[in-house]
Amino acid sequence: MNDKIQKLYFKLCGTTVFHGVLRRDPLRSFLTYCETDENNGIAKRKAYATLVSGIYENGGSLTEFMHKVVFEDENVYVKGCAKGQTANPHVEKAVKNELKTFSEFAALTPRDFASDMGVDVSEIPTFDSFNSYMGGLYEERLRKIDKYGYGIFSSYGMFRLSDDKTIEPIVSADKIGMDDFVGYEEERGKVIANTQAFVEGRPAANTLLCGDAGAGKSSTVKAVANAFFDQGIRLIELRKDQLFLLPYVMGKISGNPLKFIIFIDDLSFNKSDDNFSMLKAALEGSASAKAENSVIYATSNRRHIVKENFSDRDGDDVHRNDTMQELISLSERFGLTVLFTKPDKKLYLQIVRSLAGKHGLKIPEAELDIRAEAFALRKGNRSARCAEQFIDSLL
Repeated sequence: MNDKIQKLYFKLCGTTVFHGVLRRDPLRSFLTYCETDENNGIAKRKAYATLVSGIYENGGSLTEFMHKVVFEDENVYVKGCAKGQTANPHVEKAVKNELKTFSEFAALTPRDFASDMGVDVSEIPTFDSFNSYMGGLYEERLRKIDKYGYGIFSSYGMFRLSDDKTIEPIVSADKIGMDDFVGYEEERGKVIANTQAFVEGRPAANTLLCGDAGAGKSSTVKAVANAFFDQGIRLIELRKDQLFLLPYVMGKISGNPLKFIIFIDDLSFNKSDDNFSMLKAALEGSASAKAENSVIYATSNRRHIVKENFSDRDGDDVHRNDTMQELISLSERFGLTVLFTKPDKKLYLQIVRSLAGKHGLKIPEAELDIRAEAFALRKGNRSARCAEQFIDSLL
């Protein structure tokens, strides 16, 4: 092992605050490389190939890969900073030294490894790297931790709750942006304004986006989350059957410097649904089901999101009127309700033309309108989703 690689190996083995980084690539692969018998050229080459393979999977730059891993690390130092606590001087010193070591590692080149293995650089797979002062970058992120966040929330914008109660990133999250919409400016404007108030620390309302299917309710929530990512907004999607875990999720994000949209898509209840009371508690601000840095955005095709049968109006309930009011008033507990209706013919065709233009379809407008209207008639309705499906059929 050459002197440069060996010194880095010894420094990295003493990592304390960022110890979790050692368990992740690229450092895990690098440590394996260093611990491989240097007299076994094949094993050394395989260890190097594993390291480079991980770099390729993350964009091809060792330096940028290291930035991502370090910024995602959830350690005692970053947690303390997020809470406004002053770090122990020993911890502070360790952080500075470890970030300096990470900067040295992130600047390694294929030539350094070729020298270590005693081969020409042309004989091995290569990657990108550059000099980077990681300490300065880390300090900048700490100063704006309410925008950048830490842990998995530093790199991703949308999350889901897994069956084992892990908040995990949606790696292939919808990248839809505000410029992707046509029409519904007033409806989206209400959601945007509410989210802006949330970001600025002003009172923000739990929001119900209701109305016709395919009008863009879910897409609006996701577009808003994407638009406000750089301002510290993250989205956690819960299925309706996971609503009983609301207190658990709120506990997990409570105290986090970021702000979270708890997103519940396609919401509806039966009167006997156990999740009814949990959502009601969250909307009413129950301490066990609400975090100060969260707001609930839900979508539903129903204005009154609890299903009610005509038979519910009869029966033997002594206080039937009170019961009925409780069932139909859950939607009223949302501070903001935004109604999305089906587009009229004019707006529907406007959406179709806009999508056709974005996809470069060269079809005369008159012909496009006739075919789009025929498609909608076959589908049985006009909607933004119908317009997208029509364009997809042409593509």
